[in-house]
Amino acid sequence: MKIKHLVTGIALSMGATVLSVSALAADTIKVGVLHSLSGTMAISETTLKDTVLMMVEEQNKKGGLLGKQLEAIVVDPASNWPLFAEKGRELLTQEKVDVIFGSWTSVSRKSVLPVLEELNGLMFYPVQYEGEESSKNVFYTGAAPNQQAIPAVNYLKDDLGVERWVLAGTDYVYPRTTNKILEAYLKANGVAEEDIMINYTPFGHSDWQSIVSDIKKFGSEGKKTAVVSTINGDANIPFYKELGNQGISAEDIPVVAFSVGEEELSGLDTKPLVGHLAAWNYFQSVESDANTDFIAKWKAFTGNPKRVTNDPMEATYIGFKMWTQAVEKAGTTDVDAVEQAMIGQETENLTGGMAYMNKNHHLSKPVLIGEIQEDGQLEVVWETEGLVAGDAWSDFLPGSKDLIADWTAPISCGNYNTKTKTCSGQTY
Repeated sequence: MKIKHLVTGIALSMGATVLSVSALAADTIKVGVLHSLSGTMAISETTLKDTVLMMVEEQNKKGGLLGKQLEAIVVDPASNWPLFAEKGRELLTQEKVDVIFGSWTSVSRKSVLPVLEELNGLMFYPVQYEGEESSKNVFYTGAAPNQQAIPAVNYLKDDLGVERWVLAGTDYVYPRTTNKILEAYLKANGVAEEDIMINYTPFGHSDWQSIVSDIKKFGSEGKKTAVVSTINGDANIPFYKELGNQGISAEDIPVVAFSVGEEELSGLDTKPLVGHLAAWNYFQSVESDANTDFIAKWKAFTGNPKRVTNDPMEATYIGFKMWTQAVEKAGTTDVDAVEQAMIGQETENLTGGMAYMNKNHHLSKPVLIGEIQEDGQLEVVWETEGLVAGDAWSDFLPGSKDLIADWTAPISCGNYNTKTKTCSGQTY
């Protein structure tokens, strides 16, 4: 594995070899890593940076790509959303990376998106999100709402008998749009407005006493109540602690989280959280040969037998594997060629099946509901029978239900209106 600061250090300390080192650097395929290594999102994103480095190292041991070694270029946007655009521009214009793996929050993705489209860069986005987007320059390997939020609500409604709903999220685009979709979906299924409570808090929010008290009161009025959580980052730690402080158990008011996995739980006393839920497309506890192999490689790479795996790691793994296959198929790292070669790519996922890349730049993948255990792992309590294709545009929002994304000819559009037969955004 080659990482930029190591190459630079060699060049500075060995003046006679500057030219040869520079030539080596120019003869690598550069992989940009755009994940927060500091700030409120570091709790989640640092692991994804390490995942990309592991994948780069593994690919180089196989001989690299197109006869070249891969070189990881790591930057830290520091949970500062405008800085994602600045660091993305740096990766594309100064470092000349061939691909970027990065972002966690939707606000960070939307920050760098105009830069990717302006400079024709390519990014793989590995985290669940709100949908309502499809760009030629992004592949969305995390879950769309129909691959996480909607199935989770259906599970709570149909299997647990939930009638009242707390939609609790961090105050930014992903929770707000996801909750807009869920509110419309719940009302379409007969849920009254007074049975839906919506609350937003800022990133890094730490004082949950009054909010949890309000949730407790909302859930004490005779109807089975659940919390659907789109709380992101380190704010989850005091949120779950306060649930325990106020004696709210999973039997009383279950919480299903969309942004809490094994990594976040590893920093918590999980005993008071047993029985609460998370909806993802992968859990470390899933039994498959591919998962066993991945976990072993991860622990060996980090040198830490206690390091856990999680869903965005699997999404990073799938995206990286598909990217290498697309580069090999295209015979080049040219963005336009790789983008077209990506569509239809298949690779083994970690749950024992195959992942498939659709024409809308979203994956087909299974949906799992997991229950938190005392050891911080999640036991699968429900899963779809097969793969669910990611939907870029929600069927439950008036402005979106007629839209599709299809990046193949003759449509070649991310927001094609099936009624007007027109594309109102970026085209190929």
